[in-house]
Amino acid sequence: MEMDGVLNEVGPRLKRIRRQRDCTLAALSAATGISVSTLSRLESGQRKPTLELLLPIAQAHQLPIDELVGAPPVGDPRVRLRPVRHADATVVPLSRQPGGPQAFKMIIPVERSTPDPRVHEGYEWLYVLSGRLRLVLADHDLILKSGEAAEFDTRLPHWFGSTGEGPVELLSLFGPQGERIHVRAKPSAPVHP
Repeated sequence: MEMDGVLNEVGPRLKRIRRQRDCTLAALSAATGISVSTLSRLESGQRKPTLELLLPIAQAHQLPIDELVGAPPVGDPRVRLRPVRHADATVVPLSRQPGGPQAFKMIIPVERSTPDPRVHEGYEWLYVLSGRLRLVLADHDLILKSGEAAEFDTRLPHWFGSTGEGPVELLSLFGPQGERIHVRAKPSAPVHP
């Protein structure tokens, strides 16, 4: 039966998701209130998954429960994106798989125009859909227009926001350190040495 196959894969999937997120059983236990031994038995298949166990785990990993358990598709191809407010920007997660590059659509308001550079692990790629994006990256202060892209190591001090002229809409791909997103495009004019 297909349902048995889905249920048998829940434990290994839970373990895989937890490890991809570099989360220990102890940390997950602290976040969910579920004992380490129960989580371990759930991951090894010795404990049957229940909603009471899966809901807090899904919340801790910030994943929909159907993705957490690998539920089979129900035939509705629509993507239901849920925008969230992150600081002063609206962020729409476009990818839902743990690990690897994460994709986001961001809408940055005109008010976010004062640089506040930060550093963190990772690599980011930005593509401006509309508006003018100000990117402060180490010693560089750049303006990107609609259709322009930038990629950078997030260990460099960086900040991006509006130029103050209007809101900015952009796509952002963020990946673990060392994962570079390469844009391949034919030059619009011949390149001369």
